[in-house]
Amino acid sequence: MTDEYFRTLADRLRRFADERDWDQFHAPKNLAMALIVEAAELAEEFQWLSPAQSAEPDEERRQRIEAEMADVLIYLVRLADKLDVDLPAAVSAKIAENEFKYPAERVRGNPAKYDRYQ
Repeated sequence: MTDEYFRTLADRLRRFADERDWDQFHAPKNLAMALIVEAAELAEEFQWLSPAQSAEPDEERRQRIEAEMADVLIYLVRLADKLDVDLPAAVSAKIAENEFKYPAERVRGNPAKYDRYQ
């Protein structure tokens, strides 16, 4: 997904909210809470599956997973738009930070938090 994709998506979501007079309900705190609810609904799709089942959901479950993933992204993009956050830049900065905190030669195969590996 390109920077242009996120700008276009943010514009579309802003128009969607404006056309319905929903911007009044889209304070950052509300969007963050809605994002958590949607993330929980996504997690629920995997809750009782084995690792193998989670890697190959049936078609019906896969459609529900895709819809929940879309909801998560929608709320995240809307929140970023409200707070004027450049998501692609923030993601790039976070990946660089993680590369520093988790150097591959030190953490390969170790899932521990950065302050707990040897």
